[in-house]
Amino acid sequence: MSIHIVALGNEGDAFHQDNRPSGLIRTYLGRSPLVSGDESSLLLNATGTVARPVFTEYQASAFGNVKLVVHDCPVWDIFDSDWYTSRNLIGSADIIVIKYNVNDKFSFHEVKDNYIPVIKRALNSVPVIIAAVGTRQNELPCTCPLCTSDRGSCVSTTEGIQLAKELGATYLELHSLDDFYIGKYFGGVLEYFMIQALNQKTSEKMKKRKMNGSFHGIRPPQLEQPEKMPVLKAEASHYNSDLNNLLFCCQCVDVVFYHPDVKEVVEAHKIVLCAVSHVFMLLFNVKSPTEIQDSSIIRTTQDLFAINRDTAFAGASQESSGNPPLRVIVKDALFCSCLSDILRFIYSGAFQWEELEEDIRKKLRDSGDVSNVIEKVKCILKTPGKINCLRNCKTYQARKPLWFYNTSLKFFLNKPMLADVVFEIQGTTVPAHRAILVARCEVMAAMFNGNYMEAKSVLIPVYGVSKETFLSFLEYLYTDSCCPAGIFQAMCLLICAEMYQVSRLQHICELFIITQLQSMPSRELASMNLDIVDLLKKAKFHHSDCLSTWLLHFIATNYLIFSQKPEFQDLSVEERSFVEKHRWPSNMYLKQLAEYRKYIHSRKCRCLVM
Repeated sequence: MSIHIVALGNEGDAFHQDNRPSGLIRTYLGRSPLVSGDESSLLLNATGTVARPVFTEYQASAFGNVKLVVHDCPVWDIFDSDWYTSRNLIGSADIIVIKYNVNDKFSFHEVKDNYIPVIKRALNSVPVIIAAVGTRQNELPCTCPLCTSDRGSCVSTTEGIQLAKELGATYLELHSLDDFYIGKYFGGVLEYFMIQALNQKTSEKMKKRKMNGSFHGIRPPQLEQPEKMPVLKAEASHYNSDLNNLLFCCQCVDVVFYHPDVKEVVEAHKIVLCAVSHVFMLLFNVKSPTEIQDSSIIRTTQDLFAINRDTAFAGASQESSGNPPLRVIVKDALFCSCLSDILRFIYSGAFQWEELEEDIRKKLRDSGDVSNVIEKVKCILKTPGKINCLRNCKTYQARKPLWFYNTSLKFFLNKPMLADVVFEIQGTTVPAHRAILVARCEVMAAMFNGNYMEAKSVLIPVYGVSKETFLSFLEYLYTDSCCPAGIFQAMCLLICAEMYQVSRLQHICELFIITQLQSMPSRELASMNLDIVDLLKKAKFHHSDCLSTWLLHFIATNYLIFSQKPEFQDLSVEERSFVEKHRWPSNMYLKQLAEYRKYIHSRKCRCLVM
C-alpha cells in the first residue's frame, strides 16, 4: 500500500536567498521518526518532458511498510510546461500540500492565482494543507515608494486563512523549519491525514474482497485493461537561442551603432531592441515621449544616442531589399566599446548580469567605468513609471529573461510598427518583421535570404491557410506559445507548422489535440461531429507520425464507439487490421461475457456483479 503526496508552491524567501533553509518537504522526510530512508535514496529523478522534470520525486517508507511517494513542484512555469502530467499527478494525490513564504508575496500570489484554480478543478475530497513558512520581517507595511509593491510586503495571516477557507484546507503557520514546527506541528497534521488515507484505502480493499467472496459459482469474465497509449514527449524550447543566434548571423540588420572615435561598428535589429527597452522605442519613434511619460527614460535616450541622417556610411552591411540600416551615434565612447557585449546580453534575454559585468571588466580596467556602463544598461532596461528594479543584479540573476516581462515581442504582433514585410492572406494584409521570422523559422530564413522573389518583395502572398491560422502561427514565432481555439484550429495550425517546418509547434498542436480528445467522456465522443478518421488521415499526410499512431490507439481503445460511426469504414486495410488487433474490449472478452450472461439466464440466478 502506498500514499501519494503532491507539494506545490515555493516556501523559499526570494529576498534572503543566501540564508535560505532546506525545503519543507525534504526537511520533514529527513527528520520524521515515522519515515525511513537514507539521504542517498531519498531524492529520485522524476520523469519529465524535456531537460527539466515537472516534479522532484521523493520516495520513502512510512509506518514501517507503507510506501510514501512525494512529488514536489516549487516553480509554476515548470508545472505549467507539462500540464497534462501535472493534472494527472494532482488527480491521483491522496494529500496536497500548498506552501509559500510569508515574506514573499509573489510566491503567495503564484499559489493563489495559478495553483489554486488547477486544484479546485481536480479536487475530489482530498485533504489539503496550506503551510505559511517563515517569520514576518515587516508586520506593518511600509509607506515608502520602495515597499508599496506586492512583492515587498508580507502575506498576512488573514490572507492565508481566507485562502484555506476557499479550499476547505487546513492552515498552518511554520515560523521556522525546526524540529517543533516540522516534526510536531506540520508532521502531526500530515501524519493524521496519512492515517486517514490508509484507513480509507484499507476499507475500500476490504469491500472489494467481500464482494468477490460473496459470489459462489461461475465467475464473470475479467475485463483486461486497455493498452497504454503512446507517450508524446514535447520538444525543448529554443526561443532564446533563436534570438541570440540572430545577433551573430547578421541577417535582416536594420540599425547600426557606432562612435566616431571607436572603430567597431555594431549591427542590431530594431524589433528585438524595442521588445526589451522603452529607450529604443523612443529612439526609433515606436512610442512618443508623451506615451512613455518618464523623464529618466527620455533623458537616457538623449544622453546616449543620436540618429545620423547622412546617406553615406562606410562599414554598414546593405540589406537585400536595398534599404540601408539606420545609423545611430553612441555618444559615450566607453559604452560604445562595450556595446557588442551589451547587445549579446540583451539578445540572450537580459538577465545574465554577472556574465555581462565580467565581459565589461575584460574591456575596461577602471572599476568606476565598469559601474558607469552597467548603470547605463540598467537605465536602458528600466520600466516607465517604476523605480529601477534592476539595482541588485545578483537577485535578478535567478529570474526569467525579460522576454517574459515588461514589453515583449507580442506587442508588435500584427502591427505596422517597424514592420518590413506584409503578408497577403484571403484579401487582407498582416504586417510582420523579417528579423523575427528569419530567427524563428528556417524556411522563412531561406526564403528571405535566398534567390527568391520574396527576398526583394515587401508584399508576400500566402496560400493554403486562413488568416486566423497564420496569425496563430506568427504568434508562436513571436511569443513561443499558442492557444488553439479547438481541435480543428489545432489541426490547421499543425498543417501550417508542417508547411514551414516548425517542428516544435507541430508537437504543441499534437499534444493539444491529444489532451482535448482524452478529456472527452464517452458520451461526448459518441455524439461529436468531429471525423476522427479524417483527423488520422490528415496527420499521416502531413507527417505527424506521433499523432497518427496515437489516434490509431485511441480508435482501438474506444472501438465500441467509433466502430458504429460511418467514417470507420474509411480506414485502410492496414489501419483496420491494427484497430481490430488492439481493440478494447477484445472479441474474446465479449464472447466470454455473452456465455456468462447465457449461463446466468439459464440458471435463473441473480448476478451480483452484472
